[in-house]
Amino acid sequence: MRKQIKYILTVVLFLSITFGFAQRTQNDTINTGVIDVVKPYVPTISDAFKVKEVPSLDDETTQTKKDIKYNIFSFPVASTFTPAKGKAAVVEKRAPTKLYDNYATLGVGSYTTILGEVYLNQALSRNENIGGYVSHHSSATGIEDVEFDNNFSDSKININYSSQLRDLSWKAEAGFQHQLYNWYGVPESHVAQAKSDNMDGSHSFFNAHFGGDVTFEDTYINSGSVFFRRFSDNQGSGENRFTAKAKVDVPIRDIEISTDFKIDYLGGAFDTNYDGTNAIDYGNFQVGLTPTYQLKQDDLTVNIGVSLNYLNDKASGDNNLYFYPNVSATYRVVNDVVIAYAGVKGDLIINSYYGFANQNPFVSPTLAISPTDQLYNAYIGLKGKLSSNMSYNVSGRYVSDRNRALYRNNDITATNQDYTYGNSFGIVYDNIDTFGVAGEINVDVNRNFKLGLKAEYFSYTTDNQDEAWNLPDIKSSLFIDYQIDENWFAGANLYYTGERKDQYFVNDGITNSAPLTVTLDSFFDANVHVGYHINEQFSVFAKANNMANNAYQKWQNFPVQSIQFLAGATYKFDF
Repeated sequence: MRKQIKYILTVVLFLSITFGFAQRTQNDTINTGVIDVVKPYVPTISDAFKVKEVPSLDDETTQTKKDIKYNIFSFPVASTFTPAKGKAAVVEKRAPTKLYDNYATLGVGSYTTILGEVYLNQALSRNENIGGYVSHHSSATGIEDVEFDNNFSDSKININYSSQLRDLSWKAEAGFQHQLYNWYGVPESHVAQAKSDNMDGSHSFFNAHFGGDVTFEDTYINSGSVFFRRFSDNQGSGENRFTAKAKVDVPIRDIEISTDFKIDYLGGAFDTNYDGTNAIDYGNFQVGLTPTYQLKQDDLTVNIGVSLNYLNDKASGDNNLYFYPNVSATYRVVNDVVIAYAGVKGDLIINSYYGFANQNPFVSPTLAISPTDQLYNAYIGLKGKLSSNMSYNVSGRYVSDRNRALYRNNDITATNQDYTYGNSFGIVYDNIDTFGVAGEINVDVNRNFKLGLKAEYFSYTTDNQDEAWNLPDIKSSLFIDYQIDENWFAGANLYYTGERKDQYFVNDGITNSAPLTVTLDSFFDANVHVGYHINEQFSVFAKANNMANNAYQKWQNFPVQSIQFLAGATYKFDF
C-alpha cells in the first residue's frame, strides 16, 4: 500500500513539472489579446406536437343504432266541409272613351255673334285619309260710343288629303279664307268730317292657298314642302308668296350635317301710296342655306351651325348676302330637374302684307314692305321639373333687329280715302334692340286639372323713332283647364298687356301741329267657359269673354266689345 502511494505522488509531480514548462514556452511565442464575438439573438419556435390521426373508436355502444318503431292509432272522421275556391278581386274598368272622326259646333251670343265649325275626316283605306273643315265667326255692330260700322267676320274652308306608304308619307291641302273688318277708329275731332264724306270703312281680305309636304324614311332627304298663297283685298292690293323647303343630311366622312334649304319668293303691289300719288310695288327673292352639326356627350348637347341667305330686292334691284350664327346648347345639370340652355341665332325675316294684316287688321293698303335683318337673337335660361307634375322655364334674351317693322297710327290727310281720317295704321321701320326676361310655370295636378302661367317683360332701344310704337312692356297670360267630373268641364284664359306708345297727328285743315306721343292704357282680358257632356256625342257649352267689361283699346281709337256671352252645342259623329 505504501509502495502504491509512492508511485501516485511520483506521477503527479511529473505532470506538474511538464505543464509548467509548456506554459512558459507558449508565453514566449504568442502575444496576448482580447477578441469580442457578438452574435444577434435569433429566437425560434419549435413546432408543437400535433395528433396526426383521429383515433378510431371501437365501441359497440356508440356504433350500434337502435331501431325505433312508431305506432299510429287512426280512425275515420266524418266531415261535410268543402273549402271554397279563391277568386281574384274584381277591378272596375272604366269604359274607353269613344273617339269620333267628325264634329260640328254651333254657337250664338251677344252682339249677334255667330260661331260655327264643321270638321270632317274619312279614311279611304288603311293608308289614305281625306278631310276638311268649314268655320265661320262673325259679330254685328254694337261697340259703345262708336259712330261707324264695327262688325267683323272670318270664314274659312279647307280640304286635305294624306297618304302614308312604307318609305314615305305625304300630304296635300288647299283652302280659302274671307275676312271683313272696318276702319271704325275715327278720332272725335274728325267724326263729323268722316260722316259728311260718307266714309265706308269696310275692308275685306281674300286668301287662297295650296301646298303639300312629304316625309321620307331611311334616306338622306328627310322632308320637303311647298306652299303658295294669293292674298288680296277690296282696295286693289294683291300679293303672291311661294316657299319651298327641304331638310337633308349631308354626309361628310364619318359625320352627318343636317342642312335646311329654303326658297322664298314674295311679290305684291298696292294701287296707291298713302298720299294717293303713286302705286307701290314690292318683292323679294330669298335663297337660304342652314347647315347644322349636332354634338352629344353625356348630358351636353350642342348644335353648331350658320345661316346663309341670298336676297334680291325687287324694288331696289339690290343683291345682298347675309350671314347669321346658329348655335344652341343644352346641359342637364340635374337630370330633368334643372336643364340649362343657351344659344345665339339670326335670321332674315321676310315681311308680307298677309302677315301685317293678320296681326293688325286695321292697316291701310298703302304699306312699304321690306325684310327685317335680325342680326342675332341671344338667349339663356333654365328649365326643368319642380316635381312630377310641375315644370318651369325661366329665360332672358337680347335681340338686335335692323329694319324692324312697327305699327304707327297714320296721319290725317285730306285725300278723302276711307282710311285717311286717323283711323288706320301704317308701317315704319327702325333699328331696335330688345332686352326681355320671361318666366313660365305649368302644373298638371292630375289628368283632369291643368294650369299654366307665363309672364314676359321687355325693354326697347330705338335709333330713329321716338318710341317702339305699339310694342308692350309687359305681357302675361294664365290658362286653366278643369275636367270637373265625367260630364262637367270648365276653363279660363286670362291675358294682361302692358302700356304701349303710339303717335297722334293733329291735322284738321286749320291746325297742323307736330305729332303727339300718346300712351295706351294697359288692359286685362278674362275669358271663361263651362260645358256639359250630355252623352258621348252631344255636349253643350257657354262662354263669357272680356268679363272685366272694359272696352279697352288694343290699338289707338279702336275699342273692343265689352263683356260678351255665347252659348252653343257640339255634336260628334262618324260616317
